[in-house]
Parts: sequence; structure tokens; C-alpha cells
Amino acid sequence: MPYPTHLLPTTVVGSTPQPDWLVDRAALHHHGVPRIAAHDIWRIPAEHLEAAQDDATILAIRDMERAGIDIVTDGEIRRESYSNRFALALEGIDAAQPGEVRSASGRATPVPRVVGRIRRRGPVERRDATFLRANTDRATKITLPGPFTLSRQVQNEFYADPAELAMDYAAAVNAELHELKAAGVDVVQLDEPWVRTAPDAAAAYGLAAIDRALEGIEGPTVVHLCFGYAAVVQDKPSGYSFLPQLAACAARQISIEAAQPKLDLGVLADLAGKTILLGVLDLGDPAVETVATVAERLRAGLRWVAPERLVAAPDCGMKYLPRATAFGKLRAMVAAAATVRAELGQPG
Repeated sequence: MPYPTHLLPTTVVGSTPQPDWLVDRAALHHHGVPRIAAHDIWRIPAEHLEAAQDDATILAIRDMERAGIDIVTDGEIRRESYSNRFALALEGIDAAQPGEVRSASGRATPVPRVVGRIRRRGPVERRDATFLRANTDRATKITLPGPFTLSRQVQNEFYADPAELAMDYAAAVNAELHELKAAGVDVVQLDEPWVRTAPDAAAAYGLAAIDRALEGIEGPTVVHLCFGYAAVVQDKPSGYSFLPQLAACAARQISIEAAQPKLDLGVLADLAGKTILLGVLDLGDPAVETVATVAERLRAGLRWVAPERLVAAPDCGMKYLPRATAFGKLRAMVAAAATVRAELGQPG
């Protein structure tokens, strides 16, 4: 199915819950958002893991289809985190002897060490994309970690210039995106949550890295930014330190978390010309929102964004939610989009 043409199409940001029979959720929460390998989260022996991940991916796709989602992903079921599957596949990385990165709060996170030039060895997610296309007739999306974020999730021991590191990551991401498009994926997305944590560096070379990563990529392209998974980050700011600047980037669409932080949507005026994937599901709320609540969040977005430029989405990836909760929230979002679509004179 081609990219939807009706108003207010629905999508997910990327991840959906991995089944409890596939991952040990206690181990997953213990790791937080792993930058290095977290093999202990998998419950399935290595010789059966790929087949089990395939089965779980089909379940994720079917859940999105049953919920009525227009643009589906593979649920990122094969990933330990949104970024480490791709990051650890690159040349120039030593993950066996990790370094660390400290957050603003002082929390240390084990990360790969960059010990050589970053290069892509070969396809990383091409099979994921092919598998997704073979198992749905809906429009499809695959995500990759963005080059700026990748460059902030490592201990750099090779590059004298951090901008050069980000640009080499961008070249690797770009080559992968071309593979994903060749596999038939309709939408590709870069996850760039770290632009808001280092806005000066993002302005200096982050936008150039994003544009290099998207060079020559046809069709809908998305940059996603957020404040972190609700299961990991509870206290969130009410505004982005780096958002208007994305109006100048090559991505056609910008995906933002808005529901949980109760974002002032007036900031969307700065992104005129971009399609907005508006986060209308609060993933920090364990309750399933009512259709009326989600519909009102969409109406709030429409005060700043034309209907043909608004896409309904969760705030962030749904990886850490119970499966039933995620499904209920997606169903509410689909129903809310249909409600507001009818108000705009486009029923169905």
C-alpha cells in the first residue's frame, strides 16, 4: 500500500513492546537504553533467536494492523535498544572494552569506544526491511539512529574533530538508508534525541550531519526527537532546546514528543513547511487515553499545523509498555484521528 493520502494518517515512532517470552523485561529495564550489547535480555537460545524474533515481529505488525495504524514498522523487535543494533555493526568500534559517557546528572553509561574510522561494513537492517515489506500491505517505515546521536553515544578515542566523527557516521547512515529504500520501505526515520542535549554542537555540525545522512533519499524522511522513554525519564522539560533549527534540515517530516511534557504547541509555527508527527499518546500514563483526550490533542496541533501536514503518533517508542496497554493506546489514537478527520469533512 502506498503512503496514505487521507488526512491525519497514523503511525508509530518505531518500537512496540517485545513479548515477555522473547525478552526478560527486568533485564531490559536494568540496562536502561543500552549502548553496548545486552545479550542477556533475550530468553531464547542463540540458535533459535532469529526465528523467534521473526515470529515476534509478525505479532507486532499484526497488532499495529489490528489497531488500524496506517504506516507500520517492524516494531524494532530485534533490537536491544533503538541505536545499538546499528551502532555496534560499524567498523571502527570497540564494544568489547567499553568506555563510558556521563549524563548531566552524573550517571555513567557504558558505551562503545571509537578506535578507528567509522565505516559501514555492509547491510545491517536490510533483512528487517525486507521482512517487514513481505508481511504487510500497509505503508512501511524503518528507523535508524541519527548520526549526531550516534556520535554522542561513544567514547571517542580516534577523531580530533567531533564534527568529522559525526560526518563519518552520517555517511554510514546514508548508505544504510539507500539499502532500506531499495528494499521497498516507504518512510525512513532518523532518531536524533541528543540534538536537544547538546544544542550548540547540533547547530555547529549536527544539522550538516543530518543532511548528509539524508542525501539522495527519496520519499518521506523523518527526524524524531524526544526527551527519552517515559519508563526511563519521568521528569521532562516543557520545551525543546533545539527544535526551530530543524526547519532548515533536509527531512520532510519532524516527529516530536508532546503529550507527556504538555508541550506548548506554538513552537510548531517555527516548523512551517514540515509535516509534523505529533506525539499524542502519553507513554508515562499507564492508563489508556480516551478517544476524546487524544482527539483534543490532535485539535490542539491543528491550531498550528495544516491538516494535510499533521500525522498522529505516540510520543516515543512504545518498547517499555505492556503489550495490552500499547495496543489500547494505538486503538484510541486511530479512533481519535478518525473523529477529527470527520470533523474536517473527510469521513472514513
